[in-house]
Amino acid sequence: MPEVSVVIPLYNKAPYIARALSSIIAQTRQDFEVIVIDDGSTDGGEEIVRGFDDPRIRVIRQENRGVSAARNRGIEAARADFIAFLDADDEWMPTHLGALLRLRGRYPRAGAYGTAY
Repeated sequence: MPEVSVVIPLYNKAPYIARALSSIIAQTRQDFEVIVIDDGSTDGGEEIVRGFDDPRIRVIRQENRGVSAARNRGIEAARADFIAFLDADDEWMPTHLGALLRLRGRYPRAGAYGTAY
């Protein structure tokens, strides 16, 4: 089971999704899975995701129901007990997951963790 499940809601962000996924793959902490919820995109974003040859990346397609429903679907599919969200048009610095996991180790009773950049 992975240590972190990264959930990415995807709706018509094909120009950005490869950069978002690449930023996850470049993390200094590598024990993760990525769940991309394609929320009814029509711009080919799902094909870009499927082009990544990484078994940690999964795509789940659903009818367009909005970003909150997509995030909730990603949570349902997550295998890790620690869930991180990344928007399809955003990216992480390479140490992002490591920083979150250090916070979790320092404050294990907290219900949520965040960083700023």
